[in-house]
Amino acid sequence: MGPVTPMQAVGQQLPPPVAAPPRRSRTRRALPWAVVALWIALTAIALPFGEKLADVKRDGVVDYLPDSADSTHVARIQQQLPGGSGAEVVVVYRRDGGLTAGDRATAAAQTDRIAAAHKLTAPPRGVPSKDGTTLMYPVSTTETGNDEKARNVFVDAVREKVGGGDGLVVQVGGPSALQRDMEEVFGSVDGTLMLATALVVAVLLILTYRSPFLWLLPLAVVGVAAVTSQALIYGLVQGLGLTVSSQSAGIMTVLVFGAGTDYALLLVARYRDELRRIHRPYDAMRAALRGCGPAVLASSGTVAAGLLCLLAADLNSASGLGPVGAVGVVCALAAMMTLLPALLVLLGRRVFWPLVPRYGSEPTATTGRRRGLFAAMGGAAARRPAAVLAGGAVLLGALALGMFNLPGSLKQEDGFTKRPESVSAMRTLAASYPDRASQPITVVAPAGTADRTLAEARTTPGVAAAERGRTGDGWTELNVFAEDAPESAGERDTIEALRAHLDPDGAYVGGPSAQQMDLEDTNARDTAVIVPLVLAAVLLVLIALLRSLVAPLILIAAVVAVWGAALGIGGLVFGPVLGFAGMDPGLPLLSFVFLVALGVDYGIFLMHRMREEALAGAPPREAALTALRTTGGVIASAGVVLAATFAVLATLPLVALVGMGLVVAAGVLLDTFLVRTYLVTSASLLLGRRVWWPGPLSRGGGTREE
Repeated sequence: MGPVTPMQAVGQQLPPPVAAPPRRSRTRRALPWAVVALWIALTAIALPFGEKLADVKRDGVVDYLPDSADSTHVARIQQQLPGGSGAEVVVVYRRDGGLTAGDRATAAAQTDRIAAAHKLTAPPRGVPSKDGTTLMYPVSTTETGNDEKARNVFVDAVREKVGGGDGLVVQVGGPSALQRDMEEVFGSVDGTLMLATALVVAVLLILTYRSPFLWLLPLAVVGVAAVTSQALIYGLVQGLGLTVSSQSAGIMTVLVFGAGTDYALLLVARYRDELRRIHRPYDAMRAALRGCGPAVLASSGTVAAGLLCLLAADLNSASGLGPVGAVGVVCALAAMMTLLPALLVLLGRRVFWPLVPRYGSEPTATTGRRRGLFAAMGGAAARRPAAVLAGGAVLLGALALGMFNLPGSLKQEDGFTKRPESVSAMRTLAASYPDRASQPITVVAPAGTADRTLAEARTTPGVAAAERGRTGDGWTELNVFAEDAPESAGERDTIEALRAHLDPDGAYVGGPSAQQMDLEDTNARDTAVIVPLVLAAVLLVLIALLRSLVAPLILIAAVVAVWGAALGIGGLVFGPVLGFAGMDPGLPLLSFVFLVALGVDYGIFLMHRMREEALAGAPPREAALTALRTTGGVIASAGVVLAATFAVLATLPLVALVGMGLVVAAGVLLDTFLVRTYLVTSASLLLGRRVWWPGPLSRGGGTREE
């Protein structure tokens, strides 16, 4: 028997059964047990370190900001000032009919209790609204320093000491309260995401395998891969100072489950076929690994390379996501290509019960129906390939037009699908104090020029007031209040004017609104830099694998079109259906990386199978249709699993993750059932041998005449 080619991993017509060897060698008996024992030891070592990952996640402001932005410099300098960045909240008292004397007395008594229990930067002073319905008390302390947990404790303590009733509404808002609510949401993400993803994968595996036992193996192995990846990430944090946020850790979980399950589907499909022609499971698995190993390795390499391109991002959260996601994909690959094969070999054919692949048997009726379905799809594309290609391109283009309906950048207060207390407080303040900002614009200036900077800030257009804050380590903090509401167009103009006026003094302008502006600018910069890097990295992998230039360009064009259409679907859904007031500015870049890197995977299996058919002598038309027929079923299952795992993100209470989950899931489904099935196949049929240009296959070398 000749060597098994990479793309024979997926559903090919198999040679006749191979005679069984006379006896089992010691290697056949010992190697699977050794692999399982090794993974048990690794898991035992990794588990305690993986559990520590939650302790080193960083969800502070700096960890989600651009590394070089003004607002990031401000946040870092604040951490160096006496008391560090401290904690800032606003206690809001409101009665719709107007505050009573008793309400004011209650507010004074409660804020006095806060002052008695904590070392505040200044005594609480109430600021009444003009209509008499609202009273706000800005409260800040430096006793928490830069300790995020201490800031959360302070916010919780303030909330415990205040309260309303009988028509008096009391809310605690402000930057620290908003951060506290966000971290509380993130704290619930890990367990919810892991459980929901495991449940979705389990259901889909049961439906795919139709076995009461087989689905447990991929699920258990992907769990091992998740634990191992968490431990490795923890090691990178400790050893290299890698920044890991709750968002990147959550996305890593989705990648491990989605990519790992895809690799399992491809391996098990190939192994099932090999068991029908090879007697011993050990030998059948060797043949399956020789077949699917190189192709799966190339696919995982594409994903890892695309993710590592994020290291070029200026945005801290995006640059940290690159290595975090790459580690997850590599761990999924390692577990699925070693531990899963060992378990399958040890359990033998009976693990497939009740659809056991008997030695010398034919594929099941289910497999035949799947191949027949994709054969019919290929036949439809073959009858009128130009019309199919044009129609698909028009459909993708029409969907992409929805990008013009994407909402603007997401404000902090709109980042939750369910409104927390801090957001309610911010909206109350915006409605009750329309003529002033409820949160300051923070300016840090060199101590030697602080007086001049303060004077210039007070004369800047749009500034209502400015006052000196803390001084230390050569820097002075200034609190500047704009005339307009936070994150409004007027406040943005004021921030830009401040930066223009104060830059010669060496001052930096930051604060929550400035941070949002810097996020938007940096995401635009990162997109311009990283998109070409991702395309180049993926293109090089495809050229090396397919020995062609035209075929890789087809696949690249296809996934870029899918990305545009998926974002367009987001534009049609986010605002009109889901009511989102904004979109995370990082969504276009991150969705591009995921859809290009992950979407190309399925194109790799299709086009490489097509190339193998051409090398075996099949004419271009037959090679294209055979590739679709033989790879369609298992890759469709893999696409559904991957889309479902990303769709789990849509169940979380954060708009940014919901948007990410929906866009990537929609793109994967478009790629699986439209682009790969119809458009790539139609383009291949139209181009014929030219799809392999400039390689020898484009000149007819090694193929039969049509």
